[in-house]
Amino acid sequence: MKSLKNAGMAVLLSLTLFSCEEVDGIWTETGLTNDEIINGLKTALEVSTDTSVTILSEANGYYNDALVKILLPSEASVLVNNITKIPGGQLLLDNTIQAINRSAEDAAPQAADIFKTAITGMTINDGLAILSGSDSAASHYLRQNTSQNLYNAFKPNIQASLSKKLIGNLSAESAYADLIDKYNVVAKASFGVLKPITTNSLSEHTTNKALNGLFEKVKLEEGKIRNDVSHRVNDILKKVFEEK
Repeated sequence: MKSLKNAGMAVLLSLTLFSCEEVDGIWTETGLTNDEIINGLKTALEVSTDTSVTILSEANGYYNDALVKILLPSEASVLVNNITKIPGGQLLLDNTIQAINRSAEDAAPQAADIFKTAITGMTINDGLAILSGSDSAASHYLRQNTSQNLYNAFKPNIQASLSKKLIGNLSAESAYADLIDKYNVVAKASFGVLKPITTNSLSEHTTNKALNGLFEKVKLEEGKIRNDVSHRVNDILKKVFEEK
């Protein structure tokens, strides 16, 4: 990624010597204009986000990916550790986790337009900060500029998805409530060996985990573009991220 790093250093140097208007058209030592660098970064994010949203929106997009799979909230860990004590518990646990992940998959398409707005708004200063950052700097920029909007969009959709019957006749909420109820019956009959569980908001947990997984996926896709020529799917990506 020397081309990109050198381009960043050249633009930074030029900013100290010329006005913004003069800098705008200057060619760097790598043969890249500022516009090409910014367009390359925007394109990298567009490809990364489009790929991530598409993958995670598919059935099992979250569920079959260990990097982003959503498990039960932390307060349910005692339940998971004692699942064999619940009649039919393992199957109910598996169905609950699958239904939660289905909810995230169902909500994932909401991210597409929010990502596009943030990418379109990228400035030259944003680009320079990304150029001087790590291999996940573009994804970090996206997280900073979309997290709250994504949360606001995801949470009501996650809540609606959690109520949908996505696994047979089960919704994630009903499956989780059934699992907790069955565990609490066992806990109350254990004479203090097991403690009953008081649950927090499943939608809050699922929303936060779904967004974390989405950003992790975008970061992974960005890294592929930066470091693997086969993922540079068009001319601007090949030019900006060319290895020299």
